[in-house]
Amino acid sequence: MNNYKTNIKASGLSIYEPIAKSNEKLYIPTDELQKILSSELVGLSLAGLPLRTRSKVVKEKICEALGYPIPKSFKKTQPRFLGQNFDVYTQKSRNVQIWNEPIDPERRYVFLRCTESDLIDKVKIITGAILATFDNTGTLTTKYQATMSSRDSSQLFSSSDTKNLTAWTENDEPVLIEVNPNSKPQKDKLMKIASVYAKLLPLVGKRIKYLDAVQERNRGAELHKLICESLGYSNFEDDGSYPDLANQLLEIKLQTSPTIDLGLHSPEDGADIIVSEGKTFHSEDIRYVIFDGEVDHDEILLKNLYLVNGKDFPTHFPLFKGKKQNAKLQLPLPLDFWND
Repeated sequence: MNNYKTNIKASGLSIYEPIAKSNEKLYIPTDELQKILSSELVGLSLAGLPLRTRSKVVKEKICEALGYPIPKSFKKTQPRFLGQNFDVYTQKSRNVQIWNEPIDPERRYVFLRCTESDLIDKVKIITGAILATFDNTGTLTTKYQATMSSRDSSQLFSSSDTKNLTAWTENDEPVLIEVNPNSKPQKDKLMKIASVYAKLLPLVGKRIKYLDAVQERNRGAELHKLICESLGYSNFEDDGSYPDLANQLLEIKLQTSPTIDLGLHSPEDGADIIVSEGKTFHSEDIRYVIFDGEVDHDEILLKNLYLVNGKDFPTHFPLFKGKKQNAKLQLPLPLDFWND
């Protein structure tokens, strides 16, 4: 019987060097690959690890299991494990997200099931041909992204609002205690961007619960509540709409990684976002509240605050190149997917 791990180790090949399927010494058949990865990965705990670290740890463990040297950094090849022609997905839910490429029918897709306590408890491998049958729509969800570089200190990148907002920000100390933060903007209730910055700056240095790496929405809700209190609202609501705090045209981002997920809206797409009292507010009018956070054990330290309007956003936080968006294919795994 072939000892693939020994053969691969002796070959000196990296995970990026393609191996022909006909190479019986080095190319691991799918059923054997599933056995090897199940043996080495089941029981692996990812508890407490940030998402990017989780991905790195899983890939390192796979390299060790198959006899490959661990690269200094993992390249964004398609697929990630080019030599054995497979990609890896760690799943806590049935929703699978495939970024920036169609499903390849020949590729192997390695799925790792993760428990609620972040323990890998099952491995299943299928081909792209099988995975494609789970996609009922074939549509792509577009998602804009940008890159954040950490600064040495907090910064107000837009000294003033867009011209479209100036007539609505003449009352710089609006009383918001009886205003719903999710209601449409009101004339003379809209703060100047500099005032928003001044009121939110004291949040720098505070800590919020980290929860776990996949509970970003809950962490966001905790931050939203702090922001509402700082701005003078008496209540907090998060209805998941854009922008997060519509009454002040604020979109809120808590960053523990350099990639800013912008969802379906780009700051420079020119879209009409909100119409209130006959006034139309556009993408460039939205104010982006970005907290640069650092994971510290079970908390996130709010290190810096960056505030910028949509018009100035791309200057300070470059949008991804090309179409400046990533496209993802979303599809659900069948209910019986993990059944033997």
